[in-house]
Amino acid sequence: MELIRIKEMADTIKANIEKVIIGKSEVVELLLTALTANGHVLLEDVPGTGKTVLAKSMAKSIDASFKRIQFTPDLLPSDITGMNFYNQQEGKFTFHSGPAFTNILLADEINRATPRTQSSLLECMEEKQITIDGETHVLERPFLVIATQNPIETYGTFPLPEAQLDRFLMQISLGFPGFNEEIAILNRFIDNDPLEQLTSVCTREELVKAQEAVKSVYIHPVLMEYIITIIHKTRNHKEITMGVSPRGSLALLRSAQAYTAIKGLSFVSPEAIKYVAPYVLSHRLIVKTAFQKGEAAIELMNKILADIPVPTEDFEKR
Repeated sequence: MELIRIKEMADTIKANIEKVIIGKSEVVELLLTALTANGHVLLEDVPGTGKTVLAKSMAKSIDASFKRIQFTPDLLPSDITGMNFYNQQEGKFTFHSGPAFTNILLADEINRATPRTQSSLLECMEEKQITIDGETHVLERPFLVIATQNPIETYGTFPLPEAQLDRFLMQISLGFPGFNEEIAILNRFIDNDPLEQLTSVCTREELVKAQEAVKSVYIHPVLMEYIITIIHKTRNHKEITMGVSPRGSLALLRSAQAYTAIKGLSFVSPEAIKYVAPYVLSHRLIVKTAFQKGEAAIELMNKILADIPVPTEDFEKR
């Protein structure tokens, strides 16, 4: 797929989602960036801001299989991955696949499940496969997890472990709508739910081609050094206990390429890296402060980016 086609695809999906979601153009672009970068997304915000509706709108815009899991404290790993059960008629064990065998998986309120259940997503998110009773089942492409969680609730919730957070390409917050935007929401939903009328505008095959094509977006060697400089700053900062891993540096590279592609450009700019970095890296940091860790990590990430000189080369491929 040509890079210009990726922009056309992204613009079409974005316009389709905005038939439902109002005033969240930047969030939708970030979600599309993660989608074309073949990465998973954690949507974190207070209840009622539209996290689940946004995830469903994205899923309905793509002609691919979609399943939703409502995470609860009594959810078991086998409820996600599936299990082998004994078939009395055939006299042997038969595999029954779980909802993780899909293209787009909505993990709603993921932090309500126990760490044991959360960990059942680790293999499928990273390796796009599920191993059950020693047998490995490869997941069909594309495979994208969109998870939601509410940051303010503590009763009946379990914090996501660092290993789980590191599997998410981005963590995005929606925020409250503005005054006029909220009036528009009332007007749009007063008669019916536009989500019910939403139809797909992109095929699964087109998305897979786009995910492969973004890898060809050119990035200058100087910008690769810029990325690694950012990563190493997080590892040597006095207010950070643990910085970003190599998985995070790869995530930043791929996110910058994908964001560049959906903007219709053929080479990565330092501005693209600087823009996506807080969404890609902040949730991977372990900060020393015990108060409002999420906000502290974002603030630290922005300070790090501000302190690093931005390269000023000619970044276009010659």
